[in-house]
Amino acid sequence: MRHNKKFNHLGRTHSHREALLSNMACSLIKHKRINTTVAKAKALRKYVEPLLTKSKDDSTNSRRVVFSYLQNKEVVTELFREVAQKIATRPGGYTRIIKTGFRLGDAAETCFIELVDYDENMMKQKAKKATKVRRSSKKKETAVVEEEASASVEEVKPAE
Repeated sequence: MRHNKKFNHLGRTHSHREALLSNMACSLIKHKRINTTVAKAKALRKYVEPLLTKSKDDSTNSRRVVFSYLQNKEVVTELFREVAQKIATRPGGYTRIIKTGFRLGDAAETCFIELVDYDENMMKQKAKKATKVRRSSKKKETAVVEEEASASVEEVKPAE
């Protein structure tokens, strides 16, 4: 029987898979967004979200537990200092997976996974879209031509 065998092994041995997820989790915490395949991103989400929940409680025990998974002192420090403050009020769902298409070499479905509270780029894009105003290119061209003509006329008048 295959009860409770739903875990995605990602085509790797246990030790290789643990090292992969640990490295990806460190990169996600350090850079706040990484590009990867959808299967790896889903496995990473299951791996990193409990660690993010643990980081809300800044105790010696929780730091040791998180360090046993990540094995990187700088990343653990950043997680408990900066990231934990941002996610303190959020009850869960700390990551977001956004699909980006298919990779050319092997047609694997790619995506990027990011920390939800660190989406400054998306917030900037939303702000830019709200302030953009569509204008006809004909009006712009005529305005530029009129400005050039008035500038050349002004240059001629003082010379007289």
